[in-house]
Amino acid sequence: MKKKLLIVLLILSTVPVLVSAYVIISTGKATRSLHTLIQLHQVANLREKMRDQIILLQHDLQLKQTRNARDLDTLVSHVEAMSNTLNSCFHCHHSSEVTARLDGLLEGTQIYKQALSRVYTIRANKIRLIKEENNAFMIGENLIREVDEILNLTNLKLEKKTQMVLGGIDRSKNVLIIFSFLIFFLVIGVSTWFYINFSRPISAIVNATNRLKEGNLDYRIVGLKDEFGEVARSFNEMSRSLEETMQKMMRTEQMAVMGEMASRLAHEIKNPITGIKLAAEAVRDEADLPEEFKDLCTSTITQIKNIEKLMKGLLNFAKPPTPHLERENINSIIDTTFSTMKVLVDERAKKREQGEPVILVKELDDDLPPIMTDASQVHQILLNLMLNALDAISGGGTIRVRSSTSPEEGFVKVEISDTGYGFSAQEAEKIFQPFYSTKRKGTGLGLAIVKRLTDLLGGKIRFSSDEGVGTTFTICLPIEPQGSVEKK
Repeated sequence: MKKKLLIVLLILSTVPVLVSAYVIISTGKATRSLHTLIQLHQVANLREKMRDQIILLQHDLQLKQTRNARDLDTLVSHVEAMSNTLNSCFHCHHSSEVTARLDGLLEGTQIYKQALSRVYTIRANKIRLIKEENNAFMIGENLIREVDEILNLTNLKLEKKTQMVLGGIDRSKNVLIIFSFLIFFLVIGVSTWFYINFSRPISAIVNATNRLKEGNLDYRIVGLKDEFGEVARSFNEMSRSLEETMQKMMRTEQMAVMGEMASRLAHEIKNPITGIKLAAEAVRDEADLPEEFKDLCTSTITQIKNIEKLMKGLLNFAKPPTPHLERENINSIIDTTFSTMKVLVDERAKKREQGEPVILVKELDDDLPPIMTDASQVHQILLNLMLNALDAISGGGTIRVRSSTSPEEGFVKVEISDTGYGFSAQEAEKIFQPFYSTKRKGTGLGLAIVKRLTDLLGGKIRFSSDEGVGTTFTICLPIEPQGSVEKK
C-alpha cells in the first residue's frame, strides 16, 4: 500500500509539473513566433511606405512642368524620407537573398536620386532635360517594380509565418484541452482509487468493530489487501481469540456450577445408594431366596455400580483434582498404561473366544526429554483414549501408540490411533461435549474428561478421523509447566 500511495502521489505531482512545463515552453515559443510575426509586419509596412514614397517622388516628377509643381525643399524631404526608410530595412536580419536584393535596391535608389538631381539642376538644354526626366521616371518605375517584388516576397513569407504561428497556437490549445481532459479523468481515477483502497476498507473495519461491539463475535473481515489486509487479519485473530476466551470463560463457569451441583448430588446420593447396594447384596446372599429374586438383586447391584461409576466420572469432569507436577518420563507412563490395556485386551479376547485379535503396537522415541506433568492424570488421559480405541474396533484391528517430540514448540507428542469405525464430520463437532457419546452404553464423559485434564496440564489435543477407516488422537504436553499449576 505504501508503494502504491507513493506512485499515486508521484503521478499527482508529476502531471502538474509536466503541464506547467509544457505551458511555459509553448507560451514562450508562441511569444517568440508572434514577435517574429510583428517584425515581419513592420518590415512589410516599411517596404509599403518606401513604395509609397517612390510613387510620391514619381508624382512630384510628373508635376514638375506644371503649375502644381512642388518646390525643391519638398522634393528633397521626400528623397530623404525614401532613403531613411530604405536604410531602416537594413537594421533587420535577413537572408542572404533578401540582403542582396536590398543592396540592389539601395544601388537603384542612389541612381534614382542622381537622376532626380540632374533633372532639377539642368536648365540650359531643354531636350536633355526632357530626356533626363524620362530617364528618372523610368528608373523610378523600375524601383517601384523592385519594391513590389520584395513586398510580395515579404507578404508571402508573412502569410506562411502567420499560418505556422496560428497552427502552433492551435496545436498548443488542443494539447492543453487534452491535458485538461486527462487531468479530469486522472482526478476521477485517483478519487475512485482512494475510495476503493481507503474509504471502503476503513468502512469495513468500522462496520466490523460495530458488529464486535454488538456481540457478534463470529463476524470476520474478508477481501482486504495490503496493510488493511494485515489489520483485517489481526482483527479476525482478535475476534477469534476473544470468542475462544469467552467460550472458555463460559465453560469455566459451567464447570464451576456443574462441579458444585455434582458435589452436592454425589453427597446426597452416596449414602442412600450405598445403603441400597448393601441391602441388595444382603438379600441376594440369603440361602433360601429363589433364583429369580437373586438375579433381580444382582441386576440391581450392577445398576447401582453403574450409577456410582457415572457419579465418579461426573465429579472427575466437573471438579478434577489440581495437577501436582513432577519431572516424568512420558514413555514410562505409556508403558504403565500399555500394561493395563494388555490385560483388558486379553480379557476381551477370552470373552469372545474366537475372531480376529486386537493388536497393541508401541513406537516410542527413546530421546524424549523429561516433562513436568502429573503422571496419574496423564495415565487417565491415555487410558481413556485407548479404551475408546478398543471400543471403536468391532472385530480385529490395531491400536498404535507413538511418542515423539517437538523441541522447537516446547511439547512432547503422544499419538493414539486405531483402525476402528471412526466418526463422521457431524459427530466430530461434538465429541468433546459432556454427555455426548457415539457408543450405545457410553456416558459421554470419557473424551470430555480427556479434554478437561489436557487443558489443566497446559496441553493441547487434536484428532483426525476417517469414517470406516480409523481415528488418531494427538496429545501435546508441555515440556515445562504452563500456567498456574502446583509443583511438588
